[in-house]
Amino acid sequence: MKVAIVMGSDSDFPVVERCINILKKFGVEVEARVLSAHRTPHLAIEYAMAAEANGIEVIIGAAGKAAHLPGVIAGVTVLPVIGIPIKSSTMDGLDSLLSIVQMPSGIPVATVAIDGAENAGLLAVQILSVKYPELRVKMKQYKKDMADAVVEKDKAIQLKF
Repeated sequence: MKVAIVMGSDSDFPVVERCINILKKFGVEVEARVLSAHRTPHLAIEYAMAAEANGIEVIIGAAGKAAHLPGVIAGVTVLPVIGIPIKSSTMDGLDSLLSIVQMPSGIPVATVAIDGAENAGLLAVQILSVKYPELRVKMKQYKKDMADAVVEKDKAIQLKF
């Protein structure tokens, strides 16, 4: 089980790190790279084209502003691609979100919320769980743990009244 996370800039790392933490929590191997769709387009395309042969099963692309990286990657691979729109200074990440989500027909990129790195990691786990049943078991436990935490918080609030 291996997921690649490609970010357009090292300034995206604080957001991407949350995705890495989720993937590691589920025992998924992670490979992280800084490759720009604009500054190193040939390297980004070369990386994406070789990803499947290198054991990558899902690619997560994080990018801000024009945010072309996930789409460029999706254009040259058959692997599932998940885009993380990074909040930018100009339009609070709306520009990034729209750039990633508005892909042309035939080039899908699953897109999470602006700075939604945790959900990108969880979506990658869910995609991988089709092939790896042990991830499905872990995901069921993860969701149960979330529900249990809410129930406990509910009980704590009720005690205050």
